[in-house]
Amino acid sequence: MKKSVLLIAFCGLTISMASAQVFITRTGVINFFSKTPMEDIKAENNQVYAALDLSKKTIAFSMLMKSFLFRKELMQEHFNENYVESDRYPKSTFKGTFTGDVDPQKPGIYNVQAQGVITLHGVDKSINTPATIEITGDGLTGTARFNLLPQDFNITIPGIVRDKIAKQIDVQVKIDCKPVK
Repeated sequence: MKKSVLLIAFCGLTISMASAQVFITRTGVINFFSKTPMEDIKAENNQVYAALDLSKKTIAFSMLMKSFLFRKELMQEHFNENYVESDRYPKSTFKGTFTGDVDPQKPGIYNVQAQGVITLHGVDKSINTPATIEITGDGLTGTARFNLLPQDFNITIPGIVRDKIAKQIDVQVKIDCKPVK
């Protein structure tokens, strides 16, 4: 009887530890920034869904393009209607993996390499970028920074505003995730 109780307790502990390898959030943040001599454009989306599975070393993100907020309403309107065509392509996603070992039981900052496919404006593009995963007492924080080129995603910038939008868009990602229980 004691062996059965110990076996059941061990199995429960193992399942609990395995599920602690998966972390999620619905409030991740993705910012982008375009700097030119004529104008700076900044937008933030704080409704990013993200999931990390530390045991499988997988990452997935999903966000609605209309959730990007700009300081000028007209910029937001042009972004959604003319550039990313949010009605036609409502979501952007990332699915990938990361290299490097991350121990969810050991708080600290882990430098990893994230690679995968971004889908934006109906176009899939491979990306490979450095990232950090910080294990905290109650979850993890993931960060990354990289550049995207609008033309890589078939986003056309009209000549009249070409000097107001950078050729490379600086993208920053920050997610604060909690373990799945």
